Amino acid sequence: MSVAPKSRPRTASRVAAVQALFQVEQASDSAETAIDQFVRHRLGAMPGADGFEDGRIPDAEVPLFAAIVRGAVRQQDTIDAMLSEALPADWPLSRIDPVLRAALRAAGGELAGASSAPARVIINEYLDVVRGFLTGPESGIANAVLDRLARLLRVEEFEG
Repeated sequence: MSVAPKSRPRTASRVAAVQALFQVEQASDSAETAIDQFVRHRLGAMPGADGFEDGRIPDAEVPLFAAIVRGAVRQQDTIDAMLSEALPADWPLSRIDPVLRAALRAAGGELAGASSAPARVIINEYLDVVRGFLTGPESGIANAVLDRLARLLRVEEFEG
């Protein structure tokens, strides 16, 4: 007997946000264009579609997904500057994998105000997302960078 995986709508929203931010960068789409395309074609269950296997993200929460994408794009210059400071000097932001870059930007957007989730929860969720897309040392890099970013953006959560 097969057991269906536990639904994780917030995680699904973060996966979708990373994919949308990747699309924004690669196709030079606006945040609103990417959000619209995802809502119409990729998010939610669709009869006859198998979900993730068909490129769909059936459990994503549209409001959280949209807030992350909008926040990351609206604050991209600030987030990118913070990410550049957090990355090792020999790893400029432009050099890192574009999926990792999208994940870091999504997490930055969420940490900067797109979500009230605790910073450590956000970091752990994005580490899971990164591990789902990339199999190399990227999750270690993401962990260090996101910890530093969270400590800048959510100072109050790390005091004491």
